[in-house]
Amino acid sequence: MTTVVAFILMFGLLVFVHEWGHLIFAKRAGMLAREFAIGFGPKIFAFTRNETLYTIRILPIGGYVRVAGEDPEIVELKAGHHIGLEFNDAGKVNKIIVNNKDKHPHARVIEVERADLDHRLVIEGYEIDEDEKLFFEVDPKAMFVMDEKETQIAPYNRQFASKSVPQRAMQLFAGPMMNFVLAIVLFMILGFIQGVPSNEAKLGEIQGNSPASQAGLQAGDEVVAVDGESVSTWEEFTTIIRAHPDEEVTLTINREGATQQLNVTPAAVESRETTIGQVGVARAFEESFAKKLTFGFTQTYEWSALILTNLGKLVTGQFSLDMLSGPVGIYDATDQVVRTGFTNFVMWTSILSINLGIVNLLPLPALDGGRLLFVGLEGLRGKPIDPQKEGIVHFIGFALLMLLMLVVTWNDIQRLFL
Repeated sequence: MTTVVAFILMFGLLVFVHEWGHLIFAKRAGMLAREFAIGFGPKIFAFTRNETLYTIRILPIGGYVRVAGEDPEIVELKAGHHIGLEFNDAGKVNKIIVNNKDKHPHARVIEVERADLDHRLVIEGYEIDEDEKLFFEVDPKAMFVMDEKETQIAPYNRQFASKSVPQRAMQLFAGPMMNFVLAIVLFMILGFIQGVPSNEAKLGEIQGNSPASQAGLQAGDEVVAVDGESVSTWEEFTTIIRAHPDEEVTLTINREGATQQLNVTPAAVESRETTIGQVGVARAFEESFAKKLTFGFTQTYEWSALILTNLGKLVTGQFSLDMLSGPVGIYDATDQVVRTGFTNFVMWTSILSINLGIVNLLPLPALDGGRLLFVGLEGLRGKPIDPQKEGIVHFIGFALLMLLMLVVTWNDIQRLFL
């Protein structure tokens, strides 16, 4: 149950922060954000505030912010259509009723001759069986009513396409950007909670009845050599130890200014279908205030570089598709991380946030990076790409991403249950 709660909170936080970035910069640019959604599929919770519908949906595989511009709920009003109009106190149309007009007895029914809901915000038409042409001004926040569902109209200046290239690019980039900001904040919190991991090969907590404890190692010892090979960083020390399971090594340590040698035999531990050595020591932590402040930035940079390196290996075939994990695999990994403690869970959340930010910036259709690519091309060309063609590309890309998600999830299930 703890893992379920932790996974829901983690997933909700990552998606919320990402989509919140999109939402904030959409509103700052004056776009009409129709919906802010966590998850996909049927709604399980919804409320409306400041023009935006906020929803939580049943499938925890992402989220989205739906910005005005592509609105299937608002059909084009063509000549000959009979519609009902309701008006506000200023005499402007505040409801356009397309069907079920009998449910709106106070609506004024007209036959449309011409309508412009993008720029001029007017409807021209006639009373039924009358010849006098009428002009109706439409309120910029009027509701379009179809099948008793109300949708706010979006004048062109509220639509995504009406904004400048920098505004649209920022709105798209804001989601991944907020994932990096979240990672920086979480790593910084970790730094203040537990200190900053030392870059030197200094020992922190020694596990009881471990090879390190039996060899006489103590917290605060600094390893300066292993089997005569000089060691200056924690990574160098752990790399050598991992490479010697069940093999005795000689550690040269510095303890309170004095140098001595101790023999230790790393225990053999199975890890991802390979055997590594472990001696049962934790990394030492520093309490430098300055390092705590910069820890979020340095860790986010280092993990970003590592993730980009692994993505490069995936593209070049050095990593197979089987190494990718979907929601099932992430849930299983989260279960293992939760068992190791709160700080490791926070670090895991930070790493996933960086991963989400980087993946969304990849120049692939349907992802933020793919849409940024189209906006960039528009900036270079000086004119937009055909929206229909762009829509087709993103639709195909989304379908392929869903197919990849299914393949990765199936691989996760096979690894875990078959």
